[in-house]
Amino acid sequence: MSLYFASLNSGSNGNCYYIGNEHEAVLVDAGISCRETERRMIRMGLSIKKIKAIFITHEHTDHTRGAEVLSRKYRIPVYITEATYRGSRLNLEPQLMVGFSASEVVRIGCLQVFPFPKFHDASEPHSFTVSGNDITVGVFTDIGTVCEHLAHHLGQCHAAFLEANYDEEMLETGHYPIYLKRRIRSMEGHLSNDQALDLFTTHRRPGMQFLVLSHLSAENNDPRLVHELFSRHANGTRIAIASRYEESEVFCIRQP
Repeated sequence: MSLYFASLNSGSNGNCYYIGNEHEAVLVDAGISCRETERRMIRMGLSIKKIKAIFITHEHTDHTRGAEVLSRKYRIPVYITEATYRGSRLNLEPQLMVGFSASEVVRIGCLQVFPFPKFHDASEPHSFTVSGNDITVGVFTDIGTVCEHLAHHLGQCHAAFLEANYDEEMLETGHYPIYLKRRIRSMEGHLSNDQALDLFTTHRRPGMQFLVLSHLSAENNDPRLVHELFSRHANGTRIAIASRYEESEVFCIRQP
């Protein structure tokens, strides 16, 4: 038995992550259009009919843009908190909107989805782990600071999408206004490369198989720099970069 995972897009222009087994799957966020989601899944060889739920991390449009149409067209339930829904621009069908609570497992077929709170400038932001076949994959992006929850759950993951949003020097010397630099660096902003690396090297699971660096800034980061930085500390973990322009390969973890 295996668990499959992929990034359909990752960045401030849209975020969408696929995790599933042979029979069912979930999306964490749906921040690209329904049409683009369909196109990319076809190119990846993934069936949209396997998607049984969409989980929304927070209300920003780069995480919600495609959720309404996807849900309506394919009758997919959207798991979203009340505060996140109120802060969003979504108009979901009531019968397809499902609430969830932090630290309460949601079962989607043979998958177990575990939400937990995170720091970000949103109403009620959450991160998620998805488990199945004794394998766990985490989606950890849009995080202002590392907390005990994040450190613990990364340590349970065989694979993870982990934010490495910006390089400190590139942000400092870049063209962003001061207020935006402060927001990005704040406890409710984003993780830098160095913060993400410290989390990875300190708290990763022994034998962690994959780390997919995600939500890289277009202006304040460089995929080659990030890949080189993390590869020096990989110790057997495969390092990949989730693109803001195209889908990733479909990664697979098989049960030992």
